[in-house]
Amino acid sequence: MAVSHPIFARVFVRASVAMDRAGAAAHRRRLVAGLRGRVVEVGAGNGRNLPHYPSTVTGVLAVEPEPRLRAALRAAALDAAVPVTVAAGVAEALPVGDASADAVVLSLVLCSVPDQAVALREARRVLRPGGQLRFYEHVVAETPGLRRAQRVADATLWPLCCAGCHTARDTVAAIRAADFTVVELDRFRFPPTGVPGPASPHVLGTAVRP
Repeated sequence: MAVSHPIFARVFVRASVAMDRAGAAAHRRRLVAGLRGRVVEVGAGNGRNLPHYPSTVTGVLAVEPEPRLRAALRAAALDAAVPVTVAAGVAEALPVGDASADAVVLSLVLCSVPDQAVALREARRVLRPGGQLRFYEHVVAETPGLRRAQRVADATLWPLCCAGCHTARDTVAAIRAADFTVVELDRFRFPPTGVPGPASPHVLGTAVRP
């Protein structure tokens, strides 16, 4: 499946650096803390998670469909403290064998996949029994006013400008519906200050494949 969002990719590379300076780097660090063994990161973007992987990770397969982001990802992989292999691929068809990963990392990607259920089913396929799904995503708001703003954003220009991103997805419910057991969950706003926007509500957590 060909995926190309050249304008978004250029903007995202700059925005991701600013986000990390505003506090996202700490969330990325928490996202991968304590991981071990073989990891598959889905939609790895320009590789902003790579510096945070602990030495207990024996290898990361970083999958990214967008060619410009994948080029930036390859450059980031050269400086990673753990072995990283970069691959083209989409969340719905990962280039990984069944039950071959100790963990799957999803970071700001489930907002933009065409079908969350298919992507999560694929993540479950590649995870070994007992393996961890680590997720860091912006999600549907808990307050009615912001949920209305999200619905308006999703029905107008947001997905067009943000490479298919949708702000009002109930990602935690989708993870549970995909037969994962959520064992850790933190809800927070990002950025933490200022007027909340459609993409402000975030979650960071761990789920386990039974």
